[in-house]
Amino acid sequence: TWSILAATLLVTAGLGAVVAGTYQSGDGDGVEPVELTLLGTQFGQILLAVLGVLVTAGEYASGMIRASLTAVPRRLPVLWAKAVVFGGVALAVMFATVFLTFPLAQVFLSGTDMAAGLGDPGVARALCGAAVGIALLGLLCLGLGALLRSVPAAIGAYIGAVLVLPEVVGLLPYDVVDDIVACLPSKAAQALMMVDRGPDMLAPGPALFALCCSVAATLAVAALFLRRRD
Repeated sequence: TWSILAATLLVTAGLGAVVAGTYQSGDGDGVEPVELTLLGTQFGQILLAVLGVLVTAGEYASGMIRASLTAVPRRLPVLWAKAVVFGGVALAVMFATVFLTFPLAQVFLSGTDMAAGLGDPGVARALCGAAVGIALLGLLCLGLGALLRSVPAAIGAYIGAVLVLPEVVGLLPYDVVDDIVACLPSKAAQALMMVDRGPDMLAPGPALFALCCSVAATLAVAALFLRRRD
């Protein structure tokens, strides 16, 4: 647990520093300062997703779930407790990560066209959005772990359905597809960390709502299966 949390912070901050240190003005056409400095979150969110899966599916792999559900035969409090503890820890770690990475990267970006400060319009909101969005993606994976009860299956479902599927579906030449893709978890989380959203992205409020609905739906189905299976 602590290794994954530490790796999330170090990978995100380290890649942010490397990208900023090698950046030259004009290289980031179409990229925002927050987006540039938080490129490492693409790897950080995968690490946090793996941890979310391990929090639930890991007990099925080890057999410890028998002890947990014997101690709490009503079952659902086990899922809610895991969600609350993991969500709180993930949110705290991500807030620390993004608010460490951004100032660190800006040390190297000073004097370039990507120089920005926390007081600039939309920057603090985008950083908070990045932390909240990635923490919610981790909670989504916690729900997938409880639903599928298998670490490899849940991780595969996250990579395939959450990360890859939106990119594939987005290639279809239909306007309604673009609207649907914008509401999917990975795209909604991406919209939260943008200072100026792209033409195919949701505004921060709707993006947060869409992401919360995805997490709530996944946890609800996981809770239903937890009560009715076995």
